[in-house]
Amino acid sequence: MLKEIAIADAYAAGFEFSNKVKIQNYNNLSRYVPHDLYGFEAKYTDDTQMSIAIAELLLGNQAWTPESIASSFVSCFKRDPRKGYSKGFYELLSQISSGAELLEKIKPDSSRNGAAMRSVPLGYLSNKINVIHYATEQAKVTHDTPMGISSSCAVALVAHLGLILNGSVSDISKFLEAEGFSGWDLNWHTEASVEAFDTISAVLTCLQSTRSTKELLWNCVELGGDTDSVSAIAVGLAACFTEYNKDLPGSLFELLDEPVYGLKFLSALDNKLSNKFCK
Repeated sequence: MLKEIAIADAYAAGFEFSNKVKIQNYNNLSRYVPHDLYGFEAKYTDDTQMSIAIAELLLGNQAWTPESIASSFVSCFKRDPRKGYSKGFYELLSQISSGAELLEKIKPDSSRNGAAMRSVPLGYLSNKINVIHYATEQAKVTHDTPMGISSSCAVALVAHLGLILNGSVSDISKFLEAEGFSGWDLNWHTEASVEAFDTISAVLTCLQSTRSTKELLWNCVELGGDTDSVSAIAVGLAACFTEYNKDLPGSLFELLDEPVYGLKFLSALDNKLSNKFCK
């Protein structure tokens, strides 16, 4: 799961809010392209790093509290500062030194996709009540709004449907409706903004349109807009369903430029999550 999130994130980051000409010319999944704003290439962004923070907290023995969640976000960033975060959140993380300080200084009134982009690992939790509780609490740290919370819960529940309930992609819409987290636009065909509604609508539309991870990543980037968040969430969710063909190009794994927190590190986390929650 985390490996796939990282690959999709790193690939799609090269097309984040790019013009259509760049997407048409280079979205062929053969290699990474530079990020238009920051210039980095073949590196994942905050989508993956914050998913790692959630995964590590799940694997630890700490209580699931606002401070422990915030502390995990801060520690992951501090050990490996990277571009890709929103400008304001990057500056805040750079200035503070603890989770308590993050909670003190942040204004968690955003309805953007930041809470949803890190929620896929929560699907490993053993029951829906915990999935919703954990997804809600982690969203509140940075996105304590109805849309921020709903988007986080929706992503976590879809992951749970695949990982624990062994459900099908075709079950997603009814499952979310039954749990009270529906209302997304499942016929999304335009650029996806950073707003959570747009992002999750794009994710669910793309996720249900194919059963090939390679095609899924291409479709997510082709939409344009916040391509890395849409791609990271969608490909991460695809990894949770056995019916999805895991056919991301090998070249993207070979070319990922993450020498410290790269594929070996992510594979170890994936194995620990599976061993702990899928016995």
